[in-house]
Amino acid sequence: MSEYDEVVAGLEERGFTRMVFDMRKIRDLMDVLGSPQRAYPAIHLTGTNGKTSTARMIDALLRAHGLHTGRYTSPHLETVRERISLDGEPVSEERLVDIYGEVAPLAELIDARNTEPLTYFDMTTAMAYAAFADAPVDIAVVEVGLGGEEDATNVIDAGVCVLTPIGLDHTEWLGDTIEDIAWAKAGIIHKGATVISALQTEEAMRPIVERCAEMGATLAREGSEFGVVERTQAIGGQLLTLQGLGGIYDEIFLPLFGAHQAQNAVAALAAVEAFLGAGKDKQLDAELVREGFAQVDSPGRLERVRSAPTILLDGAHNPHGMAATVAALEEEFTFRHLVAVVAVLADKDVSGLLDLLEPVAARIVVTQNSSPRSMPVEELAQIAAGIFGEDRVTVAHTMPDAIEEAVVLAEEDTSGELSGVAVLITGSVVTVADARKLLKR
Repeated sequence: MSEYDEVVAGLEERGFTRMVFDMRKIRDLMDVLGSPQRAYPAIHLTGTNGKTSTARMIDALLRAHGLHTGRYTSPHLETVRERISLDGEPVSEERLVDIYGEVAPLAELIDARNTEPLTYFDMTTAMAYAAFADAPVDIAVVEVGLGGEEDATNVIDAGVCVLTPIGLDHTEWLGDTIEDIAWAKAGIIHKGATVISALQTEEAMRPIVERCAEMGATLAREGSEFGVVERTQAIGGQLLTLQGLGGIYDEIFLPLFGAHQAQNAVAALAAVEAFLGAGKDKQLDAELVREGFAQVDSPGRLERVRSAPTILLDGAHNPHGMAATVAALEEEFTFRHLVAVVAVLADKDVSGLLDLLEPVAARIVVTQNSSPRSMPVEELAQIAAGIFGEDRVTVAHTMPDAIEEAVVLAEEDTSGELSGVAVLITGSVVTVADARKLLKR
């Protein structure tokens, strides 16, 4: 194996999906590394959906303003290098090997002091923070892995925090109610921070407001201090007018689809305004804002990877995310026939997700993805049949077979006329990653 392959294997030995919430260990690791997370300011993001897209927008806006950025997001689609980006680009294999070489020996010291070793996510978090300090970056844009307060990323003390819409997800770890989940996510708010919150339910907003009061944080809310003024469809995306903290920004082209991406965009704008000191009496340079948004991409979010028929990839993995995806499909596209390929993780609200997908999908092909947590295809087929009806459900045991079957169904059901025909591959980020490896070759 190459050195890079050895690093990937070393990380995976820690359990790619293993979750242990123990802030003490990641803090100890940061201490022995010399606290690299204190070498730069940060914008920290949490929420149920939209975190990665919003993080990528923030990154692009900051770079348009001439700042050197580090971005940490998860999970990745093709390579672990995607998690750690410098100035918008994943770190190289050589750089990842170097970072791992710095962190791994110290991680082993921490492991030796504990009964449970550091996790894969602990390690990549530490590696990201070390890489950002070494670069060095002007600012880090950091996405929470899961939750907030007990997430490994929360060893940073971010001056700006972003909360995307909060809904029910990861209930086995975060709690059974939106209020419980919001309390966990609001844990990223530290003393004196500026907090940018997307539209939230009353149940989610209450903990955010209380946490802000407790920490002496300043809260800016979508719909009050900032918001989407206008959005119209455009070729390859949408044209936006946004109300930021500092004023109105118009003629913004965003090369992503859906009202939810416009909502992510205005949260990103407000976060960058807050970081750069814009407010009632100061507005960012509108041309730089336009330049930043025009450069945004978000792989795996209604991403078109093939034509004739159109094949879209979307990582919606819970009802809130699927509702946004379906709304975008109905508004932005004019497909007369859509076949969905779906593979999900077993711990998700699968019925809720499929209920939302059913009105827009003529047929569904169910399969499994590569995650050990993937729902068995027979179980998924049974749930799908109860929602779609058995005659609209096809079973495929592998992703290549599922994609091939979906394309065949699309062609058969439309007599070979592929105009207005599409295949949507969805249900999990892992599902999108598996399909992307096949389709982007």
